Amino acid sequence: MPNQLAPEYAQLVHDLAAAIGTRYVLWRPEELMMYEYDGSALDMARPDIVVVPATTAEVAACVRIAATAGMPIVARGGGTGLSGGSVPAAGGVVISTGRMSKVLHVDEVSRTARVQPGLINTDLSEFTAPWNLHFAPDPSSQKASTIGGNAAENSGGPHCLKYGITTSHVLAVTLVLADGSITTIDNTAPDAPGYDLLGVIVGSEGTLGIVTELTVRLMPNPEGVKTFLAIFDDLDSASDTVSAIIAQGVIPAALEMLEGQGIALVEQSVHAGYPLDAQAVLLIEIDGMHEEIAAQTAQIEHICAHFEARELRVAQDEEQRKKLWSGRKGALAACARLAPHYHIQDGVVPRSKLTEILRLTREVAKRQRVHIVNIFHAGDGNLHPLLLFDIREEGIIERAVAASEEILMACVKAGGTISGEHGIGIEKRDYMKWLFSEDDLWAMRQMRACFDSRGVMNPCKLIPTGASCGDIKSARAGAKALAAGAWI
Repeated sequence: MPNQLAPEYAQLVHDLAAAIGTRYVLWRPEELMMYEYDGSALDMARPDIVVVPATTAEVAACVRIAATAGMPIVARGGGTGLSGGSVPAAGGVVISTGRMSKVLHVDEVSRTARVQPGLINTDLSEFTAPWNLHFAPDPSSQKASTIGGNAAENSGGPHCLKYGITTSHVLAVTLVLADGSITTIDNTAPDAPGYDLLGVIVGSEGTLGIVTELTVRLMPNPEGVKTFLAIFDDLDSASDTVSAIIAQGVIPAALEMLEGQGIALVEQSVHAGYPLDAQAVLLIEIDGMHEEIAAQTAQIEHICAHFEARELRVAQDEEQRKKLWSGRKGALAACARLAPHYHIQDGVVPRSKLTEILRLTREVAKRQRVHIVNIFHAGDGNLHPLLLFDIREEGIIERAVAASEEILMACVKAGGTISGEHGIGIEKRDYMKWLFSEDDLWAMRQMRACFDSRGVMNPCKLIPTGASCGDIKSARAGAKALAAGAWI
């Protein structure tokens, strides 16, 4: 590979190095490779330059320099996203938050923390454990994903069923805008006046600016926790149980489902104690006051018996609880052992439609000749069909994309949507037309232009534009030309 800086970038690299230090400006091909993809497996594009600032002021300086040079600007956290959100689709400058990983302040009285965006999700809860507090959003990637990335994608996780997704837990942000100016958006006061701009920023996938500090809500650890494993010989019965639990007014902290093939793959890898012959298992967790847990336990036992659960196991201690959860948390890695490459979807449907969509998923898998495993957040209808394949197989990328699109379209037709927590990014950008009219999309573009009139912040993401955004599609159609090691 050439190891010389392209002449057209020499001044830009010089200016960036002057702002944050030479060692934190990356431009050599071997340095850029790890920044050309995220946790998804279908979209890749290489940045021209990567910078790794340490402060808000340094981020602002990098944005000003890149914007002056007319370069696209893409923020990147842990790189665990699953929709191509941090992939530099139009090249440009990637701003990594890898050095911005501090807890700046904890207020145990107001139960808030001020943090930098590169802080790993689980690190925050570990830091606040002495105060008996935790950060509620818990995506499966929480040991690697960042708080800033969680805010960008509006991440959820198993416990968002009861506690809400990330937007419910972000109270204020410091934001670097497209011209390098710095602003603060603060909704800490419950009656904060004006428009809810914070609600616009959270979930905007870096298209409106770069968040450099966040004030987040912390939750007290519950008095008690009880975890069940409900085992079913019939997938329909498991799905009906999910709907019945919520209909009875029980809002579990988490309500997860694994179906047959996924159970087997998890057990081979994690040994969580799931029965290999089950057609489905539900991981049900309730928490709160002891009296509340006792009442909800009786309801759950009655509902599971009514829908003919073969067995309802209860974790007797924290060790057993962690063992049951290890299967769910380790499911993606376990299933990935079946094939060298994967793609995970993120559709949402009404709980009453779960059985219908799960059946369709099996039909699609058979028709497209793609392995699909279902392990998902059943409580809020957030499906995660996991497509497993080998890109060396002729035509597999096209079949995987076709299967993925058919499942998402079915979710929309069932009254659901195309993303619950993984974001839109590149992957689902063109599917926004399934949900929104041209007038709707025009309004979104106008709002985006209010923050970034030149369109330099994470271009080609979230909203269909019709403009060329590099050779992203060829990464899907010509995947076999790529080195297998570059794929997740």
